[in-house]
Amino acid sequence: MPRYALLVEYDGAPFAGWQRQADQPSVQGAIEAALARLEKRDHTIAAAGRTDAGVHAYGQVAHCDMDKDWDPFRLSEALNFHLKPLPVSIRDCRRVADDWHARFSATERQYIFRLLNRRAPATHLRGFVWQVTQPLDLHPMQEAAQHLLGLHDFTTFRASICQAASPVKTLDKLDIEQIETESGTEFRFHLAARSFLHNQVRSFVGTLERVGAGSWDPIDVKSALEACDRAACGPVSPPQGLYLSKVGYPDDPFV
Repeated sequence: MPRYALLVEYDGAPFAGWQRQADQPSVQGAIEAALARLEKRDHTIAAAGRTDAGVHAYGQVAHCDMDKDWDPFRLSEALNFHLKPLPVSIRDCRRVADDWHARFSATERQYIFRLLNRRAPATHLRGFVWQVTQPLDLHPMQEAAQHLLGLHDFTTFRASICQAASPVKTLDKLDIEQIETESGTEFRFHLAARSFLHNQVRSFVGTLERVGAGSWDPIDVKSALEACDRAACGPVSPPQGLYLSKVGYPDDPFV
């Protein structure tokens, strides 16, 4: 069965997350239903990461196995036709080796979190950013973020329902930039690691927002990390500002 890698973009708002669910809409379910319109059977696809309800993606990666030897461009076009009008798009499609796996072959996941910092309610960006109305200071957040880089036990920043075998992970990147946009001041958090724990990114951002607001000192983030206690975590940010932006592979099929 020929295997294809899919580069997927979606608006997570209408979905209960990536993973297929029996009674709620999911991104996985939407793509599998589109595949069934092309080859009439049950389809199961695998993804690089299972994003939560409301989380978006610029660069999710999945793979599917087909009976027919499809031209990759025609397969992506056919899937996009059958995905309409859902906010899911196959940006690219490539033929890959039979043992290539969207999840297990991946060596890096990158996320972007968008925080809009202004008083007036968001209109055009509503549902695509976390809006914080009180002023935030960039530099304390950047200082605090340095304490999270590297290999750590991230129990503090791990959801209680996380199913990962270990809370020990290596965070390779946590950069924060302040951008003046047409819609106002935006803080963008750029994170990269081989893998992340459940709610880890949103726990980071919610905690760092407290630093930016002046409620926490940067050193408090280090203390929270070392506590290895979920109760020491700051608030968890909402999902609508979070995007899975890129998945890295030793031999990227989309390059």
